[in-house]
Amino acid sequence: MPASDCPDPRVFREHPDPAHAPLIDLAAASLAASSTSRADDIDRALVAALVTRLRGDGLILAELMAAAPSFSLARHLWRRLIDAWREASSAADGDGLAATLFALPTVIIVGAPSGDEPAPVECILKKPDHIVALLRQHGALAGNLTFSLSAALTAADALDVARLPTLLHCQRRVLAGDGGVFDLPPTAIAVPAGQESVHLRFVMGHALAAPGVDLLAASGTGVWGLAVARELVHQLGTPGASLLALPGVPRSPPAALVQGRSAQRAVGAQLFASNAIRRLRASVGEPSAVISAHTCAGAPGGGELRLSLSSALDRREAEGFRCPLFPTDSVGDVVAMLVELLRDCRVTDIHILPRVHADRDPATGLTLLFKPDALPQGVPPRLH
Repeated sequence: MPASDCPDPRVFREHPDPAHAPLIDLAAASLAASSTSRADDIDRALVAALVTRLRGDGLILAELMAAAPSFSLARHLWRRLIDAWREASSAADGDGLAATLFALPTVIIVGAPSGDEPAPVECILKKPDHIVALLRQHGALAGNLTFSLSAALTAADALDVARLPTLLHCQRRVLAGDGGVFDLPPTAIAVPAGQESVHLRFVMGHALAAPGVDLLAASGTGVWGLAVARELVHQLGTPGASLLALPGVPRSPPAALVQGRSAQRAVGAQLFASNAIRRLRASVGEPSAVISAHTCAGAPGGGELRLSLSSALDRREAEGFRCPLFPTDSVGDVVAMLVELLRDCRVTDIHILPRVHADRDPATGLTLLFKPDALPQGVPPRLH
């Protein structure tokens, strides 16, 4: 079964609130436009409307983004929201300066090999100026030198849609000299003993530059990525725990949220697959993989993908990974990512199931995962 044929398990609203219909209709008209120039004209009107929403109530903006009746419309609204942030951020003050709020999405892998549970990772940089120096040294932010970083690493909730109007207001206050408004609270990471886990945090910062200068145009971390990763490990390290930090490219808050969630999911899938495949090969031989789509009330959008790994030689063992789907995600792209990962791990027996399946096994009440030879009733799989 091709990856592109895997069904979408997410639930979209059939009848959005009439208050959001005009912008949803604009997004639909853009996607249906018969020419690029016509689509561009519609998108300009959509971006202008979203700029107005960004300057208003964050809860109303969040309701709009959740009201899209299909994946294609949800993704288009998110792309235009990122454009709207850029448009709303382009204004300058009387001195001819513009402020840029940015976030470095950082995937953090923590683990405690054995023994007692270590103290949490506090997610507070001891010396943020050292990271600023590294970024300046290697020409990050298009070579800009007038920027600073917050000491706190914050979670994704602080950058979600409902928070964007507040963050945009704070960005404007930088021009008045109030840089402390970006010190969002840190979100600590618990480190359970004997486990590895993958977390997403954001290093926030702000910069000043001439209007129209895009400080966030870089497509990769370049030479500074490894140096900043090492410094983050040095400053965030907790006794008794192993820690790896993978910083991403500086982006605007809505773009950083999209990039960070995708990176966290990919790293989480890699960690799960490598560990599970190694265990299976060491104990029972070559694994088989099953990718399936499930409804799940607790998942973003009400649905998720699941990857299970098992061996036909051991009917009692299976391990599973829950793969979230966010508004900008194509199901086919996420399935293709999982398939490519499995092939890189030399797994050749890969099954992609048709149809959308339930969240729970009706017979056992356990989280539903599939094995090629069926999991014995009452034997729970390990779930990551």
